[in-house]
Amino acid sequence: MLDVALPGTGGMMPLPGRWLSCLLVRLGGELLLFDCGEGTQVALAALGWGFRRLGTIVISHCHADHVSGLPGLLLRLANSDRVEPVRLFGPPGLCAVAEGLRGIAPVLPFEVRCEELAPRQPQAVAGGRLVAELADHGLPCLSYRFDVPRQPAFQPERARALGLPVEHWQTLQRGEAISWRGHAVEPSEVLGPPRRGLAVAYLTDTRPAARLVELAAGVDLLVCEGTYGDDADAAKAVEHGHMTFREAAELAAAAGARRLWLTHFSPALQEPERYLSLARQVFPAAEVGNDGRTVALSFEDR
Repeated sequence: MLDVALPGTGGMMPLPGRWLSCLLVRLGGELLLFDCGEGTQVALAALGWGFRRLGTIVISHCHADHVSGLPGLLLRLANSDRVEPVRLFGPPGLCAVAEGLRGIAPVLPFEVRCEELAPRQPQAVAGGRLVAELADHGLPCLSYRFDVPRQPAFQPERARALGLPVEHWQTLQRGEAISWRGHAVEPSEVLGPPRRGLAVAYLTDTRPAARLVELAAGVDLLVCEGTYGDDADAAKAVEHGHMTFREAAELAAAAGARRLWLTHFSPALQEPERYLSLARQVFPAAEVGNDGRTVALSFEDR
């Protein structure tokens, strides 16, 4: 199971009742955070998932509304008794920005390991796989996909037919070959067909692009910016490197996403629900994200 939450949904500045956009993912107890603007630690506290197991923070870009909350969050982790390293990922330039922000949080009980990512280079994080792709926002900015793979089902009857002792089964279940009675036994000999995993994509501060459609292909949940709700703001979206609700829905439809959460609302967009119908005309599974919204994604059994 993969738990997903929207602690905040705002763009540019936090507002009463709306924290800045971020995404929190929980897998096997480990927490993975996307973006960390001002006040993110308060939004996470309100969510109630805890802090100590937050080991990975992924930043889309270095505008203040996506990164300025880092010092406070790192101090909050320190006060939560975390001593394990915290991994920080993001676009070129992030490490210098993070080092500057660390000036007001210079002493921490854990190491902060910063890495600037190249597009389409998978990273193993928090029990899953993270892949970045270039966004279109006028400065180095990345969109992300987080995949949780699923092993094929173990077929005990096939293992018994081969005469394999039970103590070897777990190794084969992990996808590792074993040696038995003088020959190698491959996992494929005792595993069923491939099974669909789970995937979430996070796209913010970007114009639509074909490469982002590919990044989000077939995801269970696409969390995508909809800075502007009204189609009449399309020119403004182009000018500032953002999307309208309709454009986000078109991207979700082209990607074959199963579900769309709209987020990163302009401060002027006080009632995003008023424009949801514009997204649903294109992608019926579109939903307006609300601060604190959560969902539990489960593997399919077919």
